[in-house]
Amino acid sequence: MKKRSNSRGTPNSDAGEVAGGGGGGGGAFPPDNERTTAATGHKSGAASAPATPTKQRSSDNGAGARKRRKEEIAQTFVIVNERPVDDISLDFFYKPHTITLLAVSVLAVMYFAFVRNETNLDDNLWAGLLCIVFFFLIVSVIAFPNGPFTRPHPAIWRILFGCSVLYLLTLQFLMFQNYPTIRNILYWLDPKLKNFHIDMEKEYGVNCTDISWERVKGHLDVFAWGHFLGWAFKAILIRHMGILWAISVMWEITEITFAHLLPNFIECWWDALILDVIICNGLGIWMGLKICKILEMREYKWASIKDISTTTGKIKRAMLQFTPESWSAIRWLDPKSTAMRFAAVIQLVIFWQVTELNTFFLKHIFEMPPDHFIVIGRLIFIGLFVAPSVRQYYVYVTDTRCKRVGTQCWVYGAIMVSEAILCIKNGKELFERTQAINIVLWLTIQVMISVSFVYLAVWWQQRQLKKPTTPTKRQDDITLTASTSSSSTTSQGQLSPQKKNL
Repeated sequence: MKKRSNSRGTPNSDAGEVAGGGGGGGGAFPPDNERTTAATGHKSGAASAPATPTKQRSSDNGAGARKRRKEEIAQTFVIVNERPVDDISLDFFYKPHTITLLAVSVLAVMYFAFVRNETNLDDNLWAGLLCIVFFFLIVSVIAFPNGPFTRPHPAIWRILFGCSVLYLLTLQFLMFQNYPTIRNILYWLDPKLKNFHIDMEKEYGVNCTDISWERVKGHLDVFAWGHFLGWAFKAILIRHMGILWAISVMWEITEITFAHLLPNFIECWWDALILDVIICNGLGIWMGLKICKILEMREYKWASIKDISTTTGKIKRAMLQFTPESWSAIRWLDPKSTAMRFAAVIQLVIFWQVTELNTFFLKHIFEMPPDHFIVIGRLIFIGLFVAPSVRQYYVYVTDTRCKRVGTQCWVYGAIMVSEAILCIKNGKELFERTQAINIVLWLTIQVMISVSFVYLAVWWQQRQLKKPTTPTKRQDDITLTASTSSSSTTSQGQLSPQKKNL
């Protein structure tokens, strides 16, 4: 029999799960409509989340209405911050095993603490740090919320949240260290960094008049593919073409503005305009939105693995556990968007630029190659953690029942600001060469482009709503059949009294 998880007293909810990318999770959204097929029980499109609240007349007294409102607000935050698991088939994986986990953890630590060789100081430090991380992640699984996602398992999202808290605490520690100390810590992590200097990076903005095929092919390296996949991932997260193109265009302007500080931003015009904006960004956005459309049109019906008889079917069902449970359409903006919602979307666009800038400034100030494991690991971590953060931010912006931002989104904001402070504090020599006029122009253009793109998105939706719908041939046939049937009914109704009189 299928059950619902009631971990830590979470209330029941019919909210659906939407993939957030980078791990195939899901999230809760207020949909535009519900399209659940009653006969089959399939979930399709936007039929997987609680509807956006609308104003209704209440015949009850004010106290009862306020109480229901408070309960609704509390339930909405629980759904977005610690969503319960629906339809549990394998109880073992969702039952608490805290005593067993404590016993196994303590025994494992005791074993390694007594049998390992303690003669090497570096190995001792590594072992101590790993033990701290190990126990902190165990506490994360037990105590932290999983957020809006439950696929493939809530414990994975709790561990990811624990990693984000550890990363935030590490940033706080590094903010109180001087630059040589931070460099020595990086050398301790990887001694090879002593032989790398930032001027050894590949240059993209030289000899721009040479537009041969070999030159273009040389620019289509592994970073170009990463650029393309990154924008596809962003499209799956944001799912709004106007916002995505605003971020794309503004990022190229950001590169031009900070090119005097970061030589890696210097590119040829055809590299920035054609390869970056049109090919990598454009195709990535198109592919990401296409994937969203396909997932939105699917019908979701999940059978219990116990009810599947074949081995192949059980393996397939186990693999599908890493896919979204359901998928719903989202709407960042609508024709009746308030000024606060308008400003929140603009804020999202600007925060995204800051996050991207942090990546390049951290790499440049602390002198790490682009393919270093710290750089790549941070990119993967930020990509995974931003998925639940964007979902929580979306619900906070669009759902009037959500009165506070989710915990993952809060921690992500703290990480973004901490990284920016760390860059400014340790890059004083770099920022002394900052051209003030460039920064002022950058901020001005950022705000102008953000407002323009968001305003155009709202205007376009208003125009689509005002456009009269052209009836299709099928609709014309249905209308004609309905009118004919109505006329026939009326004629029979008029003849009936005559027959009675006869």
